[in-house]
Amino acid sequence: MKTKLKRLLGSLAAGFLVSALPLTAWADAVILHTNDIHCGIAKNIHIAAVTQYKHDLQKENPEVILVDAGDAIQGEPIGSLSRGAAIIRIMDSADYDFAIPGNHEYDFGMDRYLELAAQLGCGYYSCNFIDKRTGEPVFPTHKHITLDGKKIALIGVTTPETLISSSPKFFQDENGKYIYGFCEDEDGTKLYAQVQKTVDQARAEGAEYVVLVAHLGTTGAVPVWSSGALAAHTSGINVIIDGHSHEQYTRIDKNKDGEDVLVEQTGTKLATVGKIVIHDDGSVSGELVKGLTALDPTVKQVADEEMSKADEQLARPVGTATVDLVTDIDGVLRVRRGETNIGDFVTDALRASTNADVAIVNGGSFRTPILTGTITYNTLSSTFPFTNTLVKRSVMGQQLLDALELGAAKYPEDSGGFLHVSGLTYTIDARVPSSVERDGQGGFVRVAGEYRVRDVMVNGEPLDLTQDYTVVGTSYIMRNSGNGMTMFDGTPILLDSALSDVETIAAYIEAQGGSIGAGYENPEGQGRITIIE
Repeated sequence: MKTKLKRLLGSLAAGFLVSALPLTAWADAVILHTNDIHCGIAKNIHIAAVTQYKHDLQKENPEVILVDAGDAIQGEPIGSLSRGAAIIRIMDSADYDFAIPGNHEYDFGMDRYLELAAQLGCGYYSCNFIDKRTGEPVFPTHKHITLDGKKIALIGVTTPETLISSSPKFFQDENGKYIYGFCEDEDGTKLYAQVQKTVDQARAEGAEYVVLVAHLGTTGAVPVWSSGALAAHTSGINVIIDGHSHEQYTRIDKNKDGEDVLVEQTGTKLATVGKIVIHDDGSVSGELVKGLTALDPTVKQVADEEMSKADEQLARPVGTATVDLVTDIDGVLRVRRGETNIGDFVTDALRASTNADVAIVNGGSFRTPILTGTITYNTLSSTFPFTNTLVKRSVMGQQLLDALELGAAKYPEDSGGFLHVSGLTYTIDARVPSSVERDGQGGFVRVAGEYRVRDVMVNGEPLDLTQDYTVVGTSYIMRNSGNGMTMFDGTPILLDSALSDVETIAAYIEAQGGSIGAGYENPEGQGRITIIE
């Protein structure tokens, strides 16, 4: 089933259906698209099958291109071990025509990302990734293509959430001043204006159709930066190829003039491949494709080579898990909204390894569970793919309380900033509305009203707001202010380890005799976090 926008017939009802293999080849302009691959090049649809599908369509209709909407290079060990290079090489072989950065393209640091960006043949585009020192976009903002005689502008858009969902320090100079930005503000005005400016420019240059390739998302996205909000505050856009929220949809949104905009997203890890068709009659349709199995041999060879390199490093055993250490409970991603045994175990490992009073780890750090059986470096690298290191600081009790409050601010919604703890217990009173205030970049400013976090105990004693405590966490939170945790900025650094979180946890498992499980049998943890609904 396809969703169509008829210019002359007005708005049709939008439908969604994941199709099997298409029954017919197209004779119109076709834009294939992927998003949020997160290194999942062979999990669902193999990336070599995406390329083969493109080439098969081109045999009957050469007017076919392939674009990516961000978050490709990070998410599994093949990405973290190569610091993104393996995925760039695979994507380059896969015949992409256009790509944009998502928030996780920056996870290996700005210098590294710019180095990788120069290696991708099709280049990266983003109209709102701005060098604040010059006021100019870092990458080209858009690209003109002609398919089936149709003049189409592709415009890149990257979520302003990047400033807090990646490490804020990556976008700052040595003095903590932001030198890169994404047209961020509290109400979305800057983003809408920058996109509209680029759309108007592309139209003035002769574009008949405008396709946004955007990493914005819907569910869980900051509302004013969502794809729906952007559509509603702009005009002149025909299609938004979306990403970021890992959802599958083909839908119709309205622009600020009440006109239809087709919005499509494919999920994550190549669960589907998106297919936008601009027909000769002026209509636009969207479809999500499954069932692709034929593989392009060249792309498969490159992917196999890169996966083999990673597998050799990851096959080494570390120990054994006698219980499942979970991220999800009953289909709910509990690690982002409550205590779990994996959070207890990992924070225990970090605290014991650094002799800290308290350990904290944000829920967004955990990407996969650790299941019963042999634990290898691959197991740990899949769970913790970000190659964070450990940082221990001396912080006051008030700063620690503020961190817990910020972590609990979104509850009961999922939050990557939800804090798991060791050496500490606390209660979240969800009946108290969050009064956390953030700055324009998402950093913590203050708690304006009553705290919803209370009854904080450090090693059995009430938290003293004026006392100094040693707190360890990953570099994402403790050095780079991830998830807006700016309250630790400027506090004394006692340890800035060169060891990654994976290496630290592996060493801890080995120090425990190679077996973990005792004390962690309850998937909901040991009662360190109490939530009052």
